Amino acid sequence: MPARARGRSQRLTRMATIGQLAADLTAQPFGDELAEWLAGLPRFRAFADLHRDKIRKKLRLATNPDALLDVRTELLVARLLLADRHVEIAFEPGGATRGGPDFAVTYRGGRAVNLEVTRPRRTDALAGPARPILVKLRQLPPGAPNVLLLAVPTGAAVTWDVAGALRKVRALADAKDERFFTSRGFAGTRDFYDRFLRLGAVVIWSEPATAPGLAQAWTNGSGRIPVPDRALRACLAALAGPLLTGD
Repeated sequence: MPARARGRSQRLTRMATIGQLAADLTAQPFGDELAEWLAGLPRFRAFADLHRDKIRKKLRLATNPDALLDVRTELLVARLLLADRHVEIAFEPGGATRGGPDFAVTYRGGRAVNLEVTRPRRTDALAGPARPILVKLRQLPPGAPNVLLLAVPTGAAVTWDVAGALRKVRALADAKDERFFTSRGFAGTRDFYDRFLRLGAVVIWSEPATAPGLAQAWTNGSGRIPVPDRALRACLAALAGPLLTGD
């Protein structure tokens, strides 16, 4: 077969595979968008194919618009991270049923960083980042750097004051306000601090924003295991970058 015809045949086969993969994973309203992500980056296509069953299950269980947007956000974060060829990601490395982090991210073969992705609801946009952070602290495992990524719905990332919000929460813990923490799922202030010390960094990411308001990071100086600076900077750069098109 001539090289030109062979190349055309390969492109048609690839597009058929992309279309089948997108159709297999999800339907409208974001099937077309997913198909574009799959077509635009072979590394994401390989990731989606590898985790086809897991992603399909997540989509099947997303029975309301917010849950569907949660899955979309996870997949978009994976798509953006994989655009950096130095980044490797593992999907739900602790298993889906154990409530662990969404990804383990490795940059240039360094230490793996746990990355938990959450999408604050509209009420959190008014109340600030404290509630979603407290909710997700309970999912952070010990023994590894942990990053919590808040995919905020509106505004620039810089408008979310993580440092200020956590200062207020720590003041409540220092004052031994046990009721505040037990009402939020902790055994008490000691349990809160044990979980808080597992947190290495919080990344605020605003997909609707424009540069330089897309992403910012707060690092926990009290964290037991610091997040490698190069890995954190790579994550921020990936989140702030455009979606690539073409192979």
